Amino acid sequence: MTAVFVHGVPETTAIWDPLIAAIDRDVCVALALPGFGNPLPDGFDTTKEGYAAWLAEALSLFDEVDLVAHDWGALLAMRVLADRPANVRTWVLDTGDLDESFRWHDAARTWQTPGDGEAYVEAWLALPAEERGAGLHSVGAPQRGARQMAEAIDATMCEAILPLYRSATEIGREWGPGIDSWTGRGLIIGSMKDRFRSPRLVAQLAQRTGAEVLDLAECGHWWMLEEPELVAEALQRHWGDTPS
Repeated sequence: MTAVFVHGVPETTAIWDPLIAAIDRDVCVALALPGFGNPLPDGFDTTKEGYAAWLAEALSLFDEVDLVAHDWGALLAMRVLADRPANVRTWVLDTGDLDESFRWHDAARTWQTPGDGEAYVEAWLALPAEERGAGLHSVGAPQRGARQMAEAIDATMCEAILPLYRSATEIGREWGPGIDSWTGRGLIIGSMKDRFRSPRLVAQLAQRTGAEVLDLAECGHWWMLEEPELVAEALQRHWGDTPS
């Protein structure tokens, strides 16, 4: 059985390293979103639909999958799950429900605004990695992880970020209805200090899907860096790798 991990924005697969190191499983694979720590393929569609199609294809290469997805990875997984992939046995997401009330956080709305988004990423790229890391740390990223993420932010990543977010202004209305067709046993990460998530929408998604919720009262957005051992234990219980 393969555990597949999908990161978010502005991240690379490195965010999963501490968690994967704590998991007792032979095969763990961290997928890298195109443009995030790697090149953008020629002609790649950097919209939400393009990334969702990429993820669906990547997952189809495995016989059976326990899927763990974070941030934008979780949103993409929500779209993929709507197509009821037969090889996704279980899923773990850290997002909340998608409906017409879904509202993006401040940085996302800036990226979605023509002109403002370009100015934001231009200023971001002009900063030393140390200052970018300090900004990520200020919104909850552990210091070591924040610096690692900051060093990976480059022009290619920013080239992907703007069209991705601009394609998703109505993501709640467009992708929310697909949630009702999901299959697989679910677990939702309820990191209570996540500044980018609504506890109401986490509870709503759990009720809608029948998923369990892992309450992480002291964790923020980057729970996999904050409590890797605790989360690893919870994942293995969820997968049935260890006795309940």
